[in-house]
This record gives sequence, structure tokens and C-alpha cells, in this order.
Amino acid sequence: MSDDHTLPPAIAADPAEAVQRIRALARAHGFQRCGIAGIELGEDEAHLADWLGKGLYGTMDWMARHGTLRARPAELLPGTVRVISVGMDYSHKDDTEAWATLADPGRAYVARYALGRDYHKLMRNRLQKLASRISSEVAPLGYRVFVDSAPVLERALGRNAGLGWIGKHTCLIDRHGGSWFFLGEIYIDLPLPVDAPATAHCGTCTRCIDICPTQAIIAPQRLDARRCISYLTIEHEGSIPEPMRPLIGNRIYGCDDCQLICPWNKFAKRTDEADFRARNELDTARLDQLFAWDEDEFMRRTEGSPIRRSGHERWLRNIAVALGNAQSSEATLTALHSRSDHASPVVREHVQWALAQHASG
Repeated sequence: MSDDHTLPPAIAADPAEAVQRIRALARAHGFQRCGIAGIELGEDEAHLADWLGKGLYGTMDWMARHGTLRARPAELLPGTVRVISVGMDYSHKDDTEAWATLADPGRAYVARYALGRDYHKLMRNRLQKLASRISSEVAPLGYRVFVDSAPVLERALGRNAGLGWIGKHTCLIDRHGGSWFFLGEIYIDLPLPVDAPATAHCGTCTRCIDICPTQAIIAPQRLDARRCISYLTIEHEGSIPEPMRPLIGNRIYGCDDCQLICPWNKFAKRTDEADFRARNELDTARLDQLFAWDEDEFMRRTEGSPIRRSGHERWLRNIAVALGNAQSSEATLTALHSRSDHASPVVREHVQWALAQHASG
């Protein structure tokens, strides 16, 4: 990236017009939100350091390894002076169906973001095209795009770009569109005008804190990942702590309770993005059906899905926990016994726990 951070003459006379052109290009590439942030993240770096210092990241060692780099964009990509932050809606507007699934212990709950195609690839491709268009049509620039692909404080940057405020559940909330949206960034070396940061509007509401099944939100904007169902079912390897298992319910991949309960999500916009539509009937599937997938079927059905990266072993581990929390039935017990001699000791342990749950009544 260039070390010359002056605006090109072509846009220096009216940089605001250039920003509006960037927003229009972002919309044309499928992003419903777009803003520009500076790279000063001192307060957020302090918040991150305190969170890391308390060990609240669990076994996600990469969080500690790249701690300060997340809050220093110019160290991650030398020459960076601004960040274009974008948001892409993924709301299915199926809150009623989501609550119905959570209330039916025989069904599997998958976080709404993971029902369809992996958003990382889709967004990264569109961000690359957007950055290329900006460079050719607005002003030449050095850039790099990110979608969960490097140590980036995406929510803090999104807040500073005006996309929304960081809610008490740590998700970004847009007062005009709720929190059901993905984030992506373009680090650039062009000193464009920055947007005003979003102001917080959670007020005294604590619904997200109160509803968390495992009480993982230990304070506003403070999440203990070690208690978070999304962490336990996706990031955490090995055995899930026994005290957490009954609290997981039928959530086999991620958790949405804090977003489902958020009043601001009544403003969420439904997306018709084909890639985000549910695959393999994951929005209605029953636990015993999914538990029957062998590794070959799992790999085939999860091709292009974010679920694949957690692997078949964790898939079975999570479903075993959910089956242990389900009502006793012939189908439930048959499913569990079918995996009681599985090659993985982790799967076997969770199956035995589940069977013990049913044996104890």
C-alpha cells in the first residue's frame, strides 16, 4: 500500500461525493450497509485486553495470539488509514418458526446464519469485486478485504462506521435493521471522510442477558465464551463440560436466543439471498435424522456450508447432547444406541451421558 495518504485530485474537490459513490457501489454489490471508519481503536483495545486477561476466550488461543493486532489496522496492513465497513442481511424473518423449533426437543436447532451457504466465501468474493470497482471508478487505492479471515475488530469498526452499536449481547445492532447481518471490511490507504459512530440505544433493556440459556453474557458487552453455546458447539474441541450439557437443549450448532429476543429485530429486513436459504431442511430437521448421517453423508450435505469446518465428530457430539435432552422415545434411544460404539471416544462419552439421562428418568 502507498504511504502517500493525500486524496487524488479527481476527488479532493468533493470527497463526500466519492463516499456516496462508494455507498452506491456497495448496494449494487449486495451490501445493505456501508460506512467508513478511522483506525483509532484505543478504548476497544483496552476492552479486548481486559477480556483476554480474564481468560474469557476459552480455548480460542488465536484470540490471545493476535490480541493487539486486532485493534491496530495499520499494523495488520501497513498504510491503512481508513476502513470501509459493510453489512449484508441474512434475516429469514422466521422468528416464530425458530421459537417453535427451540420448543420442540425432538427437532434440531441450527443458528440462522448457518442454515445455508457459508457467507465467508460469498462476501469475500463480493468485497473483492467492490474494492476493484472503487479503485477503478472512484480513485486508485491500495486495499485488502476481510471476512473473518484475519485479526480484525469488525464490530468496533462497524460501530465507528455508523453501521450500528454494539449491543449488550456483543452483536452489532442497526436501529433500522436489527442485528441479523454479516460484517466485512476493506482496509484502504485513502483518507476519505469518516462517518459518525453509531450511538447506543439498548437503554435499560436486559432481555438478551436474561434469556441466555447458559448465562454467558456476564455483563453488558461482556461474553464469557466458555459458557456460550455457540462457542461450545462450534469452536470448542473435545468434551463439553457436563454442567453445560442440559442447558444446551436442542441447539446443535450455535445459538440465536439473544437475537431472537432483541426488540430491535422487529426492524430486521428479510433477505431473499438464494445462498442463505436453508439447505438439507436444517430449519425443520429432527435430531435422529441428522444423527444418522455418516461422515461421507455429512461431508456431502455440508459442502459449501459453515457447518463443515467443525467436522463430523463435533456434529455427532452436539446431537448426542441434544438427544440426551430430548424426551425419551424409541426413536431417541435407538439413535443413541446406534452410536454407542462409535470410533471416537468423545462421541461415545456424550452418547453414554445421553443414555444415562434417559435411564435416570
